[in-house]
Amino acid sequence: MRSAQRTPPPEPEPGPQPEPGPGPSPSAVDTGLLRDVSLVCLAGGIVGVSFGAIAVAGGLPVWVPVVMSLVVYAGSAQFSAVGVLLAGGGPVAAAATGLLLNTRTAAFSLAVAEHIGRTRLARLAGAHLVTDETVAFTLSQRDPARRRAAFWVSGIGLFTVWNAGVAAGALAGGALGDTARYGLDAAFPAVLAALVLPALREDAGVRRAALAGAVPALALTPVVPAGVPVLAALAGLALHGRSSARRKEGRS
Repeated sequence: MRSAQRTPPPEPEPGPQPEPGPGPSPSAVDTGLLRDVSLVCLAGGIVGVSFGAIAVAGGLPVWVPVVMSLVVYAGSAQFSAVGVLLAGGGPVAAAATGLLLNTRTAAFSLAVAEHIGRTRLARLAGAHLVTDETVAFTLSQRDPARRRAAFWVSGIGLFTVWNAGVAAGALAGGALGDTARYGLDAAFPAVLAALVLPALREDAGVRRAALAGAVPALALTPVVPAGVPVLAALAGLALHGRSSARRKEGRS
């Protein structure tokens, strides 16, 4: 007796793929990235301890540096704002100083926007994690998956360690003193330089843009307040944008 042939069930039609949510893809996270992020987090945590200790030793309540770090999350801007407050300035002057120093993150956000994610939750959380370090880690990667992983790993790691350090420093008060005397403030520029060197070596347009930003920044450093040279360095972005536009027109 012949066995009845069974007709295989129809394969389901492929539906729309879910949008990636916040968080890195495990396959895109390697040990090198984790090692580099860990080193930056270590330096960030120690500087966070310094910030919390300085703020409380200067007379601010413990909750001020802790809440500021959670809500504002901008290291250099926080130091400047607290410095204005401890020098006798009002909240408006402190907020304006911090806002001026943090203006650069608007340009940084544009550079990493496509790597954060497409959902509202991803963009909202990612916008809060944009810092010099997370942008440098992101743009130093070669493909979109690794860039997204680098952003979230460095962003979440730095946010967690920075706030833990600030809370520890605030609770310790003036017992720790200023940890900047150990020279840890040089760790961040050194790490950022190491992260951007590959891009400088490989792309002449990036080198020209970096030079166009470095020249006015160095020229203004002796004569303007801290933070203003960083904003002047953003002039290099205009040159890089024009170069990128010309390259795209040449390919089309």
